[in-house]
Amino acid sequence: MSESLKKKTVKGVAWTSLDQALNMGFGFVIGVILARLLSPSDYGMLAMIAVFNAIAMAFVNSGFGNALIRKPNLTEDDNTTAFSFNIVVAVAMVGVLWLVSPWVARFYDKPILTSLLRAESFLLIISSLRIVQNTQLSRALNFKAKMIVNVASQIVAGVIAIIAAYRGYGVWALVIQHYVSGVTGLVLLWVISPWRPRGSWNMVSFRYLWGYGSKLLASGLLDTIYGNIYPIIIGKMFSAADLGQYTRAKGYAHLPAGTLTTVLQQVTFPVLSTIQGDDQRLGDSYRRMLRFTVFLVFPIMIGMAVLAHPLVISLVTDKWAQCVPYLQVICFASMWYPVHAINLNLLQVKGRSDLFLRLEIIKKAIITVAIFICVPFGIMGICVGAVCTSIICLAINTYYTGKLIHVGFVRQMMDMTPTLMASLAMGAVVYFAVMPIENEVVKLIVGIPLGMVVYLAIAKVFRLPELQEALDILHRR
Repeated sequence: MSESLKKKTVKGVAWTSLDQALNMGFGFVIGVILARLLSPSDYGMLAMIAVFNAIAMAFVNSGFGNALIRKPNLTEDDNTTAFSFNIVVAVAMVGVLWLVSPWVARFYDKPILTSLLRAESFLLIISSLRIVQNTQLSRALNFKAKMIVNVASQIVAGVIAIIAAYRGYGVWALVIQHYVSGVTGLVLLWVISPWRPRGSWNMVSFRYLWGYGSKLLASGLLDTIYGNIYPIIIGKMFSAADLGQYTRAKGYAHLPAGTLTTVLQQVTFPVLSTIQGDDQRLGDSYRRMLRFTVFLVFPIMIGMAVLAHPLVISLVTDKWAQCVPYLQVICFASMWYPVHAINLNLLQVKGRSDLFLRLEIIKKAIITVAIFICVPFGIMGICVGAVCTSIICLAINTYYTGKLIHVGFVRQMMDMTPTLMASLAMGAVVYFAVMPIENEVVKLIVGIPLGMVVYLAIAKVFRLPELQEALDILHRR
C-alpha cells in the first residue's frame, strides 16, 4: 500500500470511525432511554413495516450512489441524472406504499400499520434528496463533513424522540425520530456540500448508471427482503412483543458489527477503487483491512455474548429479558458481517456487479432452505439458523475473492484464526470470572475491563501485528 493511499485510508478510517463511534454511542444511549419508555410491542410494530420501507429505498437508490463513486470521469450530467432519477422513483414508491399499506395491516391484523407505513413512506423523498450529496462527500473522501451531519442529526432526533416518548406518543415517537433525523441531515448536507444540480438529464449517463447499478439493485432487493424475512415470519406467527424482543436482540448485536461495516464500506470502496487495476496491491491492502477488521470486531461480539444478561437487565430492565438468549446466539452470526461486507465490496471495486448479484441469489436460496428447517423450532431456532447460514455464506462470498485477487476462503480463515482464538480465550476468562458475581451491574464493571486487559495481553504475548497497527493509528490522531 503506497504512503499516499495509506494516509488517505488511515484518515478516512479515522474520521469515519469517529463518526460511527459517536453515532453508536449517542444511538446506544438514546436507544436505552427509549427502550425504558416504550414497550417491546412499539418496536415490534415498526419492525413489521421496516421491510417495505427498505425495499422501496433500494429502488430509490438503485445502486447509483456506488456507480457515481466508481466512475473515473464523473460529469455534471451524471450527477444530475442520478439526482433526478432518485427523486422520481421516491415519489413513485410513496404512491406504492400508500396503496399497499391496508394490505400490510390486514396481513399482520394490526390496523395501525396503515397509518404507520404511510407516514414512514414520505421519508423516501427526504432520503432521495440526500443521495448525490452524500456521494459527493464520499468521492472526495470528506468523511469529516459526513460525521458532522450524522452526529448532529442523531442528537437532535434522539432528544426530540425521547421527549415524545415521555409524553406518551408510543410508537409514533420512533416515527418522529426518523423524520427529525432525515430533515436535519438533509438541511446540513445541502449547507455543507457545494454540489448543486447544474447539469441535465443524459441518456448516456443513465445507461452507465443503470448498467452498473441495476445489478446492485437486484442484489440489494434480495438482501433487503431476506434480511427482513425473519421479522416478517416472527411478526406473522408470534406477537408484536415477541418481534420487539427479537429486533432488540438483533439491534444490539448489529450495533458494533454494523458500525464497523459502515466504516469499511464508506472508506474501503473509494480507496480501493483507486488501485482496482493492480491485483497485487489490491490483495495486500485487502488482507490488511480484513485482519484489522476482525481484530476489532471479534472480541467485541464474543464479549457481548458473554455479558449479554447483565448488559440487557442493567440497561433496559427485565422487561427485555426474553431477548438475552437471542442476543447471545445472534452475536455469533453478526461477528462475520463485516467480513461479508469487505468481500462483497471487492466485487464492486472490480466492477463485477454481475458476480455480486449471482452470489446474492445463491445465498438467498440457502437462507430459504434454512427458513423451512428452522422456523418450526421457534425464534431460537431462527437465531441458530442465522449463525449457520452466516458461516456457509462466508465460504460462498470468498469464492470469487479468491478468483479475482487470490485471497480465498482458506487464506482468509488463516488470517482471521489468531484473532478468533484470542477472542474465544478472552470470552472464556470473562465468563468464569463473572459467574460467581450476583449483581448484574458489578458483572459489567468487572467483565468489560477484564476482557479488554486479557485480550490486549494475549495480542501482546502472541505479537498480533494488528495491535501495533491500532496503536499507530491512535498515535497519529
